[in-house]
Amino acid sequence: MTDSRPQADPPRYPQLSVAVSASEADEAAALLFELGADGVEERDDTTLATSGTPGKTTLVASFATRALAEEAAARVDAGWSPRFSELVGDAWRDEWKKYFVPFRLTERVTIRPPWERYAPKHPDERVLELEPGRAFGTGLHPTTALVARALEERSAAVFAPGGRSASLLDVGTGSGILALVGLTLGAATARAIDVDPDAVTLARENAERNGLVDRIRADGSLVQEIGESFDVVLANIEASVLIALAEPLRARVAKGGLLILSGILQERALEVRAKFASLELELEASPSQGEWVALVFRAS
Repeated sequence: MTDSRPQADPPRYPQLSVAVSASEADEAAALLFELGADGVEERDDTTLATSGTPGKTTLVASFATRALAEEAAARVDAGWSPRFSELVGDAWRDEWKKYFVPFRLTERVTIRPPWERYAPKHPDERVLELEPGRAFGTGLHPTTALVARALEERSAAVFAPGGRSASLLDVGTGSGILALVGLTLGAATARAIDVDPDAVTLARENAERNGLVDRIRADGSLVQEIGESFDVVLANIEASVLIALAEPLRARVAKGGLLILSGILQERALEVRAKFASLELELEASPSQGEWVALVFRAS
């Protein structure tokens, strides 16, 4: 007997894609949110799904309705090559997972997604199981890798000086990846904060996956609201936000502690460096990868 009941149409998810330069990405994303986007995904040569246009960053904005997406397409810069599309059905939700496989983040830390198996290749290798969810922080982006490497290069001196326990603050934690890397490399405790409630929940879940939940506190506090200081403070955000938060970030760094900043395009590096250098911080290193720079400061 055949089923004569009407079949429901598959769900449709309207999207608007624009192609911009890396320096335009933040401004373009902000505009898309102003035009009604529920979320904006950034794709470039470093992400799981690439832009498809060498030298360009593709922003994929999701909208609640087709009308909103089409209106936004009419209002953005025509030079951004706006393109409307619809995702049909729900199979796409897990499509990205086939690109996210175990990879070496630093010399000692390997990232493994929950759906992949991986055995350490040498005794010093540490494997972190990470579910990125909707939060920033798979570890594949250069801004994350730059911080992780800077942490590892200093871990012996920072996390075990004279046997003293070291504390870490991760501002804008996303998936929690950098806080968890810090704990894996030897930090005694970590505080992970993010204004996105979904990111806070995900950071806690990732801590549980790795048996680190007793050493981390993840919450939605603002850095301005935190009273204590930390041996290491991390902030992988964006240049304009870093500059705006310079004073509260500096206030969280303990005497002699480290402040590691990332999310900085080469063209903004001098501006960010000058702002933080004016706050009794000494620049220790400025590693770079592609168009991205990290700044490693030591507090006096």
